[in-house]
Amino acid sequence: MRAGHRVLVNGAAGGVGTYAVQIAAALGAEITGVCSTRNVGLVRSIGAAHVVDYTTEDFTDGRARYDVILDNVGNRPLSRLRRALAPAGTLVLNGGGSPGHVFGPVAGILRAVVVNGLVRERLRLIPHEQKREHLLTLTGLIEAGKLTPVLDRTYPLADTAEGLRRVEQGHARGKVVITVA
Repeated sequence: MRAGHRVLVNGAAGGVGTYAVQIAAALGAEITGVCSTRNVGLVRSIGAAHVVDYTTEDFTDGRARYDVILDNVGNRPLSRLRRALAPAGTLVLNGGGSPGHVFGPVAGILRAVVVNGLVRERLRLIPHEQKREHLLTLTGLIEAGKLTPVLDRTYPLADTAEGLRRVEQGHARGKVVITVA
């Protein structure tokens, strides 16, 4: 991703999505965030130029094309996601899938790995390795006030299970924090 790219973040109000929107905006991309109606204001406030309310619109209908799509949700088939990509665009898969369906995200990721060599778009998994230069870039964004955490709720350590249920339900806005006192 680079300045000027059209970037779509599916799950823009979640724990990873709120960071992705801020980072892409800070790097000069034109951001479209996908979220529910209640999160539209939040997603705009952290840097999205455009917001798609998934309860009323389908970003995979082919009307708009994106250079990069970060899919944090896993609720659209690979073929639909590719329809929303620009030619030679990049789709980054970050798990997702319905709670309780272990093979949902794994199957989608495996499908992307197999299809990747057969299509002109680039299908990638979220990077699992951090590089020093990337961490320094993030540090610079934090120090410049361009990257701040969005916190949904805080739970004491004794209520960790409740906090995890909140995340599993898929409706946390930003990060759920467990405090250790």
